[in-house]
Amino acid sequence: MVGTQTEYLAGYPLLRTDDLDEARHRVTEKFCDHKLDKSSRVEALAVRHNHVAGRHLSINYLHYGADVRIDPGLLGEFYLLQVPLQGAAYIRHRGFEISASPQVATLLNPDRETDMRWRQDCQKLLLQIDRAFLHQVAETLLGCPAPGPIRFDPQVDLCSAAGRRIRQTLEYAALMAGEGALFAGRSPAQDLWTETELVTTLVSHQASNISHMIEAADHHAQSIHIKRAMAYIHGNLSEPMTLADIARYAGTNVRTLQMGFQRAYGKSPMQMLKAARLDAAHYYLSVKRDAPSVTDAAYQAGFSHLGRFSRDYKARFGVLPSEALG
Repeated sequence: MVGTQTEYLAGYPLLRTDDLDEARHRVTEKFCDHKLDKSSRVEALAVRHNHVAGRHLSINYLHYGADVRIDPGLLGEFYLLQVPLQGAAYIRHRGFEISASPQVATLLNPDRETDMRWRQDCQKLLLQIDRAFLHQVAETLLGCPAPGPIRFDPQVDLCSAAGRRIRQTLEYAALMAGEGALFAGRSPAQDLWTETELVTTLVSHQASNISHMIEAADHHAQSIHIKRAMAYIHGNLSEPMTLADIARYAGTNVRTLQMGFQRAYGKSPMQMLKAARLDAAHYYLSVKRDAPSVTDAAYQAGFSHLGRFSRDYKARFGVLPSEALG
């Protein structure tokens, strides 16, 4: 486990201030409107906020340097995982009162009110996830639409096997982002895969109102062969790929792989490959800065026939690729 003294994303400073109003304003820009007050007029703030953003989520290191009260009300459009690296915080959320520490994280739901008190020594690693994206990933795992809003148990036991997995996955992504290997425009496909993996880990390992549905879905052929096949698909989207290639990497035969994919996803491996390539192209075209041309996006995602790509893209997303730009 990474040492508690690590200041994640130190090369990506967003805010350094001792001014309460500036801290409130700048943090609001990245999260949501909130009330921020010091518990003591004597204590001076020493805010350090580091920030790296992907398409659907952001990773943040945040330390206020003084005892503060934070009242965001409803988060609205995002979930927020807060992992204390050191120090303590007290969180009220969804009827729970939680003492957060390096052993206990919190996961805030968008549609439940929150009130927080961070102690002077509290330093946190935060994962902010777009609400719509989390629902999308969850529904992919379920294989069907979610029955309604997804709500998590807000207390995350970081000493449990599930909690350790959540923390380790987030810390690894934070380290990679801090080194410029993620969310820096170098590999959009890797960025999308990492975003999906972070959310998948959270949905799969933290108790929620769909946990029983996730467990039921997991019984359907989520074998090591299926996982290897999906890892191979996502890691080689731009490369020519046959069904035999996927089966060989997964360590099984073609028929067994096909049957496993049908049970797990209701689709063939090649249909899942096409869907992954379309998702990657959509991701490339949706970036706000330096978006590639339609042709480049298609080739980067592994499509060689532009006409077929445009047809399939519109069938999946409802617009032509050229209409997704900008």
